[in-house]
Amino acid sequence: MEQFRKLPIGIQTFEDIRKDGYLYVDKTAFVYQMAHTGKPYFLSRPRRFGKSLLVSTLEAYFQGRKDLFEGLAIEQLEKEWIEYPVLHLDLNAEKYDSASRLDSMLARHLNLWEDIWGREEREKTASDRFSGIIRRAYEQTGRQVVVLIDEYDKPLLQSLLDEKLLDEFRRILKAFYGVLKSSDRYLRFVFLTGVTKFSQVSVFSDLNQLQDISSWPDYSSLCGITKEELVHTFHPEIQRLGSANGMDFDTTLNKMTSLYDGYHFYPHCEGVFNPFSVLNACKAKILDNFWFQTGTPTYLVDLLRQSDYDLRLLIDGVEVTASAFFEYRAEVRNPLPMIYQSGYLTIKDYDKDVLLYTLGFPNDEVRYGFLNFLIPYYTQVSDDETGFHIAKFMRELCASDIDAFMERLKIFFAGIPYDLSDRTERHYQAVFYIVFTLMGQFVETEVRSARGRADAVVRTRDCIYVFEFKLNGSAREALKQIDEKGYLIPYMQDGKCLVKVGVNFSKETRNIDEYIVEIC
Repeated sequence: MEQFRKLPIGIQTFEDIRKDGYLYVDKTAFVYQMAHTGKPYFLSRPRRFGKSLLVSTLEAYFQGRKDLFEGLAIEQLEKEWIEYPVLHLDLNAEKYDSASRLDSMLARHLNLWEDIWGREEREKTASDRFSGIIRRAYEQTGRQVVVLIDEYDKPLLQSLLDEKLLDEFRRILKAFYGVLKSSDRYLRFVFLTGVTKFSQVSVFSDLNQLQDISSWPDYSSLCGITKEELVHTFHPEIQRLGSANGMDFDTTLNKMTSLYDGYHFYPHCEGVFNPFSVLNACKAKILDNFWFQTGTPTYLVDLLRQSDYDLRLLIDGVEVTASAFFEYRAEVRNPLPMIYQSGYLTIKDYDKDVLLYTLGFPNDEVRYGFLNFLIPYYTQVSDDETGFHIAKFMRELCASDIDAFMERLKIFFAGIPYDLSDRTERHYQAVFYIVFTLMGQFVETEVRSARGRADAVVRTRDCIYVFEFKLNGSAREALKQIDEKGYLIPYMQDGKCLVKVGVNFSKETRNIDEYIVEIC
C-alpha cells in the first residue's frame, strides 16, 4: 500500500505538527534571527498564510521546548534554550460586533494569565491588568516576558465601515497595546501579526518603537513557501499530484507556480507560494482555487461594494507610490491598501528612479478568483453562473460561433441601470475587461492596456479575433478603427484566420445593440 505523509492542513499549533509527524517547512532560522536581533516586531501577511503557526513556533521556542526543534535549523543555532514566561493573545476566533465582545475576549485572556501570575485589586481596566500581569510574571520568574499577539486587527477589520464602533475598538486597543511600550523593561520579545497596517488610525501611536518587518527583504519569505522549499519538502506529493492529472513533475511544478506562486512582499525578492493552496493541492491531488474558495473577507466585500475605484486598473497592473498601498486608510474612495494587504495584489515591480511600485495579481488563482468574485457586483450574473458562461464563451469562439458568443455577452450587460453617468460608463468598461480577462483561463487573451491597441484580442487554435467596442457609436466605426489603427498587423504572420468584430454599446438599450463580423 502506498505510504502517504501527513500534511498540516488547518494545523496551526507547532507542537502538534512536530509531535504528530506532520510535514513542516523549516522557518526556524528566521525565529532565531528575530529573537536575537530585536524585540518589538510587527508582521502583516494575508489570511491563511502561516501567521498563526509562526506565532505558535515562537511560543514553543521561548518556552524552551528544545525537544520540538530536533533536526531543524535552530537546533544548530541556539545553545541556551531558556524558558521565558509567554503571554499569547489570539484575537482571531471571535465575532466583534460590539465593544463588549472585544472587552470579553481580552478579559478571558487576562483571567487565564491572572490564574497563573495573580492580580491586584487596584487593577481595574484591561490595560492596568495587562501591565500588572507582565510585571508580576517578570518578578516571579526573574526573566523578561514574551508577548505574542496573533491577528491584532481582527476587531478593526470587522468594524471597518462602522465609524462609531471602529473608534471604540481603536480606543480599547490603543490603550491595551500601549502597555507594551510602558512595560518595555519587563519584556524580552514582542511580536504582533495581522492582515493590515493601522499606523494611520493611531492604534500604535503609543507603541512607536514597533518594527514593521512586513516589507523587509530579510523576512520576505518568513511566511509562505519558496520554490526551493516546495521542491525539497513536497517532492513526493508533487509527483503524486502530477500522476493523478497525467503530468510529469516539471509540468506539475509549472502549473503550481502559475496558480499559487508570485507573492512578493519586497521589490525583486524571491516569490513565495500560498501555503494553504499548496497543502490542499497536494492532499486532494487536484489543482484548484483552494485559498479563494475559503471566502473573501467580509470587510473587503463591504469596502468594494461602496467603492467607485476603477478596477480595470488592476488587470494589467497599477503603478502607485508606497503610501498608496503600504499604509492603511479606511477609505471607500481608495480600497487599494486593503486589496493589497489582504493578498489580492502583490508587488510585481519597482522603479527606483521615480519611486513607483507596480502592483498586480500574484497568480492565476487570485486573478481569476478575484474577477469571478467581482462579477455579481457589476452584473446580474451570479457567481455560480459565471464559470459556466466563461467556459461557453471559449467553446463558442473555438467553434467560430461568433453570434452565440455575442448573444451570451449581452447577458453580462443586462443589469446596467438607466442612468448612464460617468460611473456607469466605467461600470460598462469594467464588465468588458473582467469578462475577457476571465476567458484567459481557457484561451489566450489580451485586453487593452495601452493606447493604440484593440480593446481585446482572443486567440483560439484556428483563429485570432480582434474586438473593438464603441459606446453610443456604431459597429461600422469600430471596424474602421481596427483598420485605420492597424490592429491586425501584429497577427498577420501567425498563419491563422483573422476575424474583426466591431461592437456598439447603446445608452438607450444599456447593452450591445449592434455588431459586425468580418473575416480577413
